[in-house]
Amino acid sequence: MATFSELVTSRKHWVETVLRPWCVQASRKDLLEAEAQWSDIAGQVDPADTLWTWAWSRFPDLVHEGLSGVNETLEVQVTLKDGTTILGYPDARRTCQGRLMLVRSAAEQSTPDSESGPHSIDDVVSVKKV
Repeated sequence: MATFSELVTSRKHWVETVLRPWCVQASRKDLLEAEAQWSDIAGQVDPADTLWTWAWSRFPDLVHEGLSGVNETLEVQVTLKDGTTILGYPDARRTCQGRLMLVRSAAEQSTPDSESGPHSIDDVVSVKKV
């Protein structure tokens, strides 16, 4: 690389083709390890805005392109590895470090709990808009 512009282009390419795809498929354990060293890996960006948003983007109905964190505005159906399905709205403030919190929908509030979670990103199989 001969110029700073080429260096910047190379770094952006690495972020989009290596780092972001890695976050999409990494286990929670590996994501937590990466978070601890995120400033060394990704630069001075907030892990909540990058690492965790990219990790949750493995479930496209859970994020909104261009915004960080999980999308609280849409009700979703979350299916866990054990077969459990939960209807609710993601709680972006309380969803952190790969643990999803849901505020149960009105249909689900017949149960004593008005929230569900935390659910590890490793235990979530699918997320679909309701």
